[in-house]
Amino acid sequence: MTAAADRLFVNGEVHTLAAPDETREAIAVRDGAIVRLGPTRDVEFLEGVDTDVVDLGGRVLLPGFVDAHTHLTTVGRYLVHADLSTADSPAEAVDLLKERAAEVEEADEAGTDSGPAADPVLGYGYDESTWDEDRYLTRGDLDRVSTERPVAAFREDMHVAAVNGVALDRFADALAAAPDETVPTDGDSEPTGVLLESAIDPIYEAFESGPAETKEIVEAALADCAAKGITGFHDMVRNSHAPRAYRELDAAGELTARVRINYWSDHLDALREVGLGTNDGSDTVETGAIKSYTDGSFGGRTAKLSEPYADAPDETGQWVVDPDELAETVAAATEAGYQFTAHAIGDEAVDAVLDAYEDASHTDPGEARHRIEHVELADDAAIDRLAESGVVASVQPNFLKWAGENGLYESRLGPDRTAATNRYRDMLDAGVRLAFGSDGMPMDPLLGVHHAVNAPAEAQRLTVTEALRAYTRGAAYAGFDEHRLGTVAVGKRADLVALDASPWERADEIRDVDVAMTVVDGEVVYDDR
Repeated sequence: MTAAADRLFVNGEVHTLAAPDETREAIAVRDGAIVRLGPTRDVEFLEGVDTDVVDLGGRVLLPGFVDAHTHLTTVGRYLVHADLSTADSPAEAVDLLKERAAEVEEADEAGTDSGPAADPVLGYGYDESTWDEDRYLTRGDLDRVSTERPVAAFREDMHVAAVNGVALDRFADALAAAPDETVPTDGDSEPTGVLLESAIDPIYEAFESGPAETKEIVEAALADCAAKGITGFHDMVRNSHAPRAYRELDAAGELTARVRINYWSDHLDALREVGLGTNDGSDTVETGAIKSYTDGSFGGRTAKLSEPYADAPDETGQWVVDPDELAETVAAATEAGYQFTAHAIGDEAVDAVLDAYEDASHTDPGEARHRIEHVELADDAAIDRLAESGVVASVQPNFLKWAGENGLYESRLGPDRTAATNRYRDMLDAGVRLAFGSDGMPMDPLLGVHHAVNAPAEAQRLTVTEALRAYTRGAAYAGFDEHRLGTVAVGKRADLVALDASPWERADEIRDVDVAMTVVDGEVVYDDR
């Protein structure tokens, strides 16, 4: 006799994403796995005395979203510190920082805040390209927040930051050692307070959350993930305490999403010493790739281009990691059996990563599932190389918010190169493995799907099914998880998301579709009812 299911999802519109247009009506789950798919009347045969029956009421049920590239602790910091993503001007960003400064002051006076956040005032996520006054925040802005405490405001791409005079004084030695181009100065040769690339590192590291606050930040971000239908994510870990937080939550049975930890390349030796390899770990927390940079960002004009920036004719970007150094690191990691992933935004950077992967010829980069993060500007030859090598393009469709008329891409690159950014249609047609993520800007899969479906250029635009597949099965493949995640199929884990409306029927407003329920391993971790 067939055992009863633990939970049934009935009377729904189940899109398996295993094949185009494949739909079912109901799912049965036992021990966290899908055990039956079909009409409601067939699935109901597995209902027992203790079976929980969830009536979807016609809602759309999909595989849970897997965010292939995020920084969860940064996302959590938006929720704990000043969230500057809503600011529409430098003045409003300053006001938000002032509000945070008042909270920090109150916490200090009450003696309730003893971690790093007791001292600085921090804000995250501003995007000056959306402001009428299109400029970075500066020391002058942040001195209006406080002249007694360090104040730091991070642009949403984390490649640009601004600090006040107190922070400039505190970190004077570290900033003096930074490359000149990363610490811009004014006409009097005084630092403007704007910091780029490696100059940000001492600020970020000094204000990194301790173990207790990191866990608080992670828990806040996980709750937000559940509300967005995210059942798994690949974390490009910046905070050194985050892996411990994940494992503690996992051990306590309190982790509400699957985590794949991608470690910075300076951790490679430590990982080898302790014998922690790619795909090692539990069912919910595992080691992913070794992560490195090549270039910076378009926002900071530090992405490495073959042709100058449209708004800075003498600039072609910067190498954050020199190609020769990158090639050495790729070779060492590949030799040790690790998956590798590298940040590359400009066309020169994308080529440099592909060169490094091809030079590490003792391992097929497709078999190793090496990845390139972002791939924002890639020419035809690079797309062909991606397809031929099997290297995964781990991309962020929400970046298409900058591709509209008078957007960030147009100001940095001009109209022609703007239309050649984020070429998801061309990549998919060429046979490139496509995985969607968010980079935490923001961490919202339906927003990303919306932008991919409604992209301004044909070379960027996907169908609804293609975009959803990139955020489910494509991301699962990038993490060696296609055998258990990414589609709704018997034998796979019951990681699911229910939507209040069909994205196929509301293709022009997918970002407005609400998540009704999120399920991880058959357990409901979010329910809007």
